[in-house]
Amino acid sequence: MRARRLVVAVTVVIAVTLPLSSVTMAVTVAGRDTSGVSLPATVVPANSTCSHAHPAKRQEQCDASLLPTAYPMTAMGYADFGGGPKAHVHSGIGVDRLRGPGGPAAHQFTLTAAMGTQDIGGAPRAVLTFNGTTPGPTLTVTQGDLVEVRLVNKDVKKGVTIHWHGVDVPAGEDGVAGVTQDAVLPGSDFVYRFVVPDAGTYWYHSHQDSVREVGMGLLGALIVLPRDPATSQWAGAATDAVALVHTYGTTTTVNGRIGTTYVTASEGTTARVRFINGDNGPVLVTASVPFRVAAIDGTDVPGATDLVDTYVDVPAGGRADLLIAVPPSSARVGVLGGPGLVIGPIDQPVAEVPAHQRFDALAYGASGGSAAAQATIGRPTRDFAYRIGSRTGYLDGRPGVWFTINAGIIPTVPMFVAHRGDVLRFRIVNTTAVVHPMHLHGHHALVVARNGVAATGAPWWIDSLQVDPGQSYDIVLVADNPGVWMFHCHNLPHARTGLMTHLMYDGVTTPFRIGRVNDRLTNEPE
Repeated sequence: MRARRLVVAVTVVIAVTLPLSSVTMAVTVAGRDTSGVSLPATVVPANSTCSHAHPAKRQEQCDASLLPTAYPMTAMGYADFGGGPKAHVHSGIGVDRLRGPGGPAAHQFTLTAAMGTQDIGGAPRAVLTFNGTTPGPTLTVTQGDLVEVRLVNKDVKKGVTIHWHGVDVPAGEDGVAGVTQDAVLPGSDFVYRFVVPDAGTYWYHSHQDSVREVGMGLLGALIVLPRDPATSQWAGAATDAVALVHTYGTTTTVNGRIGTTYVTASEGTTARVRFINGDNGPVLVTASVPFRVAAIDGTDVPGATDLVDTYVDVPAGGRADLLIAVPPSSARVGVLGGPGLVIGPIDQPVAEVPAHQRFDALAYGASGGSAAAQATIGRPTRDFAYRIGSRTGYLDGRPGVWFTINAGIIPTVPMFVAHRGDVLRFRIVNTTAVVHPMHLHGHHALVVARNGVAATGAPWWIDSLQVDPGQSYDIVLVADNPGVWMFHCHNLPHARTGLMTHLMYDGVTTPFRIGRVNDRLTNEPE
């Protein structure tokens, strides 16, 4: 075990009465540090003089929080180098300079975020919309093209951003408030520019006040078609349908609709259904006919075979593309016990077929493909532990039971630090009693093992990975996209309650701040 050097230790003991009992809690405000990097000096205990606060609100802010009014993501917690060489992490190029290329864009879109009302399940509901609807418009582009998207905030009071979920964009285009940009306030705009490197199924959503804004509808599908169809074994599907699953309140929808949507398709042709999980929990999908899992998280699955009596557990934020041969009548492809699509030549009801077996990507597809992919990547140069737990303590001045990372409560959590070109291995362990869909921005990772058992199927590339209670996963990736990247649970309330940290490259920093930056701007990336 690596020796850890204690840099700063400030302990505050606070007596608090909770509903069940009166307890005394010890809260470490700054502590472990493997690098000499500690929390900012502005981190102060509640009820003390708060010199950084606005004078008129000084005591109020100090009483409300153990954190500073605003702080940089790169100054939280402690640096974890994964056993590799250490580095200076507080200097270098800012993420605001890591932007997409100039020149004419092949695709130009404008997305206007606004408050609205929409019929959801037969009743009007207050929603947040892109271009007047939720989900927002499906953006279809071609692999390798330069895409330009102008985000306009009409009247979303807390501000809005756009995160391109699953697309490995430059860091300055990642759309995380307080990390890669400031939130776009009402009456303002922001232009994103990026080249889409990989064909596949992706989506976009706000990464500002995400629990509320995504929940209320600020999301949409992004489809990237292959530049050369011959490079994808599934590109020849005659029917290509999007199925974006999202729950508004308690009403689960596919593409904003409850029940069944009919899609015309000719008998004997191939249909591809791109499931996107825009919810906070897993979505179980299946088909009434044999199907193949053609792609996961935007990456084709070589050697896919037919599945029957099987459901696919799509994690929150994840995607799974199902492929079927259209039967003489029609087939249902949808959410178990929920909405879906009927695909075929005949517009008729199709009964849902029970599915009892859970799809296992660890052993699906071309045998030995994962091992070959790992060999190509190479041996890890940094080894990180991402251990998910929970305990009592304080988060932002509030007592409660919070999620932890490596036993720490935000902000005393690890900052995973890498050099460009490093091979990184993360062992993600879930010691809690609930599911955690883990999402890493800016990268795709290869799943190499679950609970110590090596992957045997096709290469399983993910950006969203469901880790069930008691499970562990080993994933590897190449650090080839410099930036400061969120690494969090995509059950968004879990991120808000502590399950959020980041991967940062040495020599990269951010000028942006999480929290209240001025009297008008509050960046809330969760």
